[in-house]
Amino acid sequence: MEQQTWQDPSRPAAERAADLLGRLTLEEKLAQLSSIWPNSDGDGEDVAPLQGLLTEPDMDLDALLPHGLGQLTRPFGTAPVEPAERARSLAAEQRRIAAANRHGIPAIAHEECLTGFTAWQATVLPTPLAWGATFDPDLVEEAAALIGASLREVGIHQGLSPVLDVVRDPRWGRTEEAIGEDPYLVATIATGYVRGLESSGVVATLKHFAGYASSRGARNHAPVAMGPRELADVVLPPFEMGLREGGARSVMASYVDLDGVPSHSDSWLLTQLLREEWGFTGTVVSDYFGVTFLETSHGVAGSPAEAAVRALTAGVDVELPAVRAYGIPLLKAVRSGDVPESVVDRSVLRVLTQKAELGLLDPGWSPEPPAVREDRPVDLDPPVLRDAARRLAEESVVLLEHRAGALPLAPGARIAVTGPFADEAAAMLGCYSFPRHVGLEYPELPLGVAVPTLLESLRAELPDAEITTGADRDADVIVVAVGDRSGLFGRGTSGEGCDAADLELPENQGALLDELLGGADDAGTADGPPVVLVLFTGRPYALGRWAGRAAAIVQAFFPGEEGGPAVAGVLSGRVNPSGRLPVGVPVHPGGQPAGYLAPPLGQVGDQSSIDPTPLYPFGHGLSYTSFEWTGARLSTTATGTDGTADAEVTVTNTGDRAGTEVVQLYLHDPVAAVVRPVNRLIGYARVDLAPGAAARVRFAFHADLAAYTVAPGRRVTDPGTLELRLAASSGDIRHALPLTLTGPERTVGHDRRLRCPAEVTPL
Repeated sequence: MEQQTWQDPSRPAAERAADLLGRLTLEEKLAQLSSIWPNSDGDGEDVAPLQGLLTEPDMDLDALLPHGLGQLTRPFGTAPVEPAERARSLAAEQRRIAAANRHGIPAIAHEECLTGFTAWQATVLPTPLAWGATFDPDLVEEAAALIGASLREVGIHQGLSPVLDVVRDPRWGRTEEAIGEDPYLVATIATGYVRGLESSGVVATLKHFAGYASSRGARNHAPVAMGPRELADVVLPPFEMGLREGGARSVMASYVDLDGVPSHSDSWLLTQLLREEWGFTGTVVSDYFGVTFLETSHGVAGSPAEAAVRALTAGVDVELPAVRAYGIPLLKAVRSGDVPESVVDRSVLRVLTQKAELGLLDPGWSPEPPAVREDRPVDLDPPVLRDAARRLAEESVVLLEHRAGALPLAPGARIAVTGPFADEAAAMLGCYSFPRHVGLEYPELPLGVAVPTLLESLRAELPDAEITTGADRDADVIVVAVGDRSGLFGRGTSGEGCDAADLELPENQGALLDELLGGADDAGTADGPPVVLVLFTGRPYALGRWAGRAAAIVQAFFPGEEGGPAVAGVLSGRVNPSGRLPVGVPVHPGGQPAGYLAPPLGQVGDQSSIDPTPLYPFGHGLSYTSFEWTGARLSTTATGTDGTADAEVTVTNTGDRAGTEVVQLYLHDPVAAVVRPVNRLIGYARVDLAPGAAARVRFAFHADLAAYTVAPGRRVTDPGTLELRLAASSGDIRHALPLTLTGPERTVGHDRRLRCPAEVTPL
């Protein structure tokens, strides 16, 4: 039989897809835009909004599959399955799907992979908020490549990660899934993840596009009201970098509406901006049931068919997680003329192009992934991934406060360990880890991976110490562990649908700290040994009530399966902490939102009795060694509005142990056409130094990094004086370097420079 163009791997993917598209019936085209979610209609708790109500039971696959299938939803992440067995059954399902349709087209299988592969027995890495705390995109990229390799090993093609939402109010339950409150940090860390995942051959999916974290009252699925400048300068830049520099091949639309327009029906967002202006050529997928929500939640569609037409026309290519609006309703809408078949063709072409890129249209395609084809064991928690989890966890731990001598703990000390999370594996795990996402429905199910608790880890870390449980007043030091329990839709204190009314520590844990440290009305510290406070949380909590009373405060953001040993290593001194806050820690529980990106009127002032200044600012973190910053300079004091300047500083480790300083570069624009943040991160570098060693840090600043939006769709750099601020945090400016931009105001586009490269040269 003569080989058709679409079957020829030597041809461009888009050309192959176009040839195959021309051979499909309307029913076959629509099948490529849909997914099925096997085993999702059981009696367990929902892992997607309204899953139980919206999942069709007893789907007739024999009637559906002859037309083909676009995607398979979460074959590993829906229920606990033994990995090798599930890989074999997935291969059998793919064989059935391909055999059932005329052209032998298999489905794209997708999974969640936010804290690693969300599957039983898979490595649980730290949450994205912990990634942000590392300020280390290279390590995140390395970890993501390993995650992608484990996905491909068992037949998964697409990962629904990373989350690029910029935290605007940390009461939002999904703060743990976000990387931080600064768009540059979010952009660079997320782009590292995208690069890693895509390098393994897995399609990375940027979510949630756009504005999902900016809802009123920090409520999940709530409306978003923001101006075009905030959208352009805070929300969208991470997505731009993830696409331009990361090469992400998919984008997921957001559940929210932006100023009354749901993202799933927003043609400006999904077509004009994303495709026509940014040049994106991949696929846009719906968030789970997001197309249906146009009818049932947003009220902008009167029927499933109308919801389908709105979403498809706007630019949603694939309906996830199951066949609903893009099935019979959309078929009828096309046949009745409510939407042209050419709009269907547009999305099908994108899906088929991606399948060609993935090798799913190749004549030699086999449904058996490597693990099945080579008949070898499947280890989803291999040593190399566990090592990456360990390094991420260690780099993410933030030392917030430290009195001299409190830490590191003495090897032979008498240590009392107390608090609700002292001996609790759940303290380490975010809501998109399998044990907290699905495993809670199976209380008798083992975790599937080893997750040492803090107590277990301290005993292993300090074998000569006398470690007891409870608040022993005869101990040399008390370590108290408090925090969050992740879950979904109200089944936890942090996680999707677990929004907080305020930033008070949950479950009355503040009362325990009052007992150990003294309450809000106590002028001093309670009698007894020094107290080291350890927080395992998915968001920052207000700690002003106990400021200055703890001997030390250590913050970990759901640090994953290696989080216990990582925190124990920081407490013992084996690990010199290098984490920096990706979100500020407030003084008062009701002081939010108080993100550091506020303009002058958002700072403390006589015009309000409320002081929003954080207790610990964005970028803050302490070390067991000390650093000196000297020789700060700019390569020039003036440059054009399209010019460059290098900012340099020498950092010296003046202490007696190796450590890592995180040098941060902020932009201050004192006079602009519209109000601007007082400080805005534009660059950073991790600097690893032995005792007495020094390094020169150089940032290559381009005037594009000073650009801002003056009107919808118009971003400029303008002449005037800026300050490039070399800082240890947004609240700890070490050197302010004036730089004058000269020449005319310049309009910049989406091809502008998004990154400030940093170079660290040992001296």
